[in-house]
Amino acid sequence: MISLKINLFINNEQVETEQYTEVRDPGRLDEVAGLAAKGTPQHVDAAVKAAHQAFLCWRKTAVDERIDLIRKAANRLEAGIPGLTPIVSKENGMLLRFTKGEIHAAVTVMRHLADLAAASLQSKRYEDETGWVSVEKVPIGVVAGIVPWNAPIVLTMQKLAPALLSGNSIVFKPSPFAPIGVSTAIQMIADLFPPGVVQVVLGDADVGSALNKHPLVRKISFTGGGATAKYVMKDAADSLKSVHFELGGNDPAIILDDADLDKMVPQIVWGAFRRSGQFCFATKRVYVPERMYEDVYERVVSIVDQFKIGHQLNEETTFGPLINRSQYEYIKQLTERVKQSSAKMVELGTKLQPEQWENGYYLSPVVVRDLQPNDEIVTVEQFGPIMPLISYRSEDEMLKMANDTEYGLGSSIWSTDVDRALCIARRIEAGMTFINGIGQSALGQRYLPFGGVKQSGIGRENSELVFDEYVEYHAINYHKPQ
Repeated sequence: MISLKINLFINNEQVETEQYTEVRDPGRLDEVAGLAAKGTPQHVDAAVKAAHQAFLCWRKTAVDERIDLIRKAANRLEAGIPGLTPIVSKENGMLLRFTKGEIHAAVTVMRHLADLAAASLQSKRYEDETGWVSVEKVPIGVVAGIVPWNAPIVLTMQKLAPALLSGNSIVFKPSPFAPIGVSTAIQMIADLFPPGVVQVVLGDADVGSALNKHPLVRKISFTGGGATAKYVMKDAADSLKSVHFELGGNDPAIILDDADLDKMVPQIVWGAFRRSGQFCFATKRVYVPERMYEDVYERVVSIVDQFKIGHQLNEETTFGPLINRSQYEYIKQLTERVKQSSAKMVELGTKLQPEQWENGYYLSPVVVRDLQPNDEIVTVEQFGPIMPLISYRSEDEMLKMANDTEYGLGSSIWSTDVDRALCIARRIEAGMTFINGIGQSALGQRYLPFGGVKQSGIGRENSELVFDEYVEYHAINYHKPQ
């Protein structure tokens, strides 16, 4: 039985379409999580034109009023967590506790950015005897927000909050694999804002391309894979739109020889396998001092083997399915090639319901050892349940290996000597480095600019720096009579 049917949301109205696409539960492929309207480029045109008209008035709204509305939206989203959590988990395969935590993080992001907005959006004025200069921050216009499936609510709100606080309107295109939660969340809060300020269009690549190319869209904020980002950038080029990309990574975890393995190895495992490895700043490769290699390997295997693999809504499950067939097949082929190499691979964990194994995109978590630095499993972004362990003899050797990649999103250093870890961190080529942790602390959630270097992104999310992504600078220079 299908309980959810999601329409397009344009100008604060439900818009039905001629076609609807089934969104299937990745843990129970015989179950349909819901139906999502399939939009067209014509729907995109209507949404963007409505967003542009809304922008012309919304940009005049006082910053204090925008802040108040975002805070109200955060409160409403928080109140909706019990109902929204199972909807999102059902469609994207994430465990209920992960999804609940994600939506709480979205609420936190909205509140933090509301706190930072007034100071971050202030103009600056400089004056001397010849005149004055006012450097003012003004909204861009219509923003296209393209969000992926793996953490859809927090990634949506990380774009919505700064875009609206800055005075822009925004049109979202969620992933076809997880459109229901995003659409539901936006419709929970949309009526707080004037019609057209925040909207949702759904569909395939033709809808995304139409949104990216639309002449009234002034900015594209995209979170996803590098291959898709290149198409987005090409679409943006015709009208010289600015782009903001938060892309993938091949994040190294670096264990130093003074690390407390009892405390740190469980955290490293968590940082690799949470969400079945399907998040951008998951640990993708682990560098281990040669003399500690066997000890670390045995500890990792022992922890990973305790995972219970099953359906994401099962409270016993600690390790859920992958999102779709494409990713499932990619990981299977990747591990098959490892089996044909000189590396050693072990599949771990316990299947909770083996009879359901073929009815979902289930794979066992994998630990790989005895690798060469340039082996495929080390150099690619797996985005799945794989942990490669690579040994090193010196810090210089390790840093060369860690930096030998076109990715540069996150990284982590593990040591009991913070000063030593800091020295290593400053030599890592990445947008973010975490010391003795993976992901932002409570302080980091507020102040850490999230994003990468090289092919891991353009621009930053969160912190006060995110507002630079959603404003233009208008400089006014007054010449005093002489």
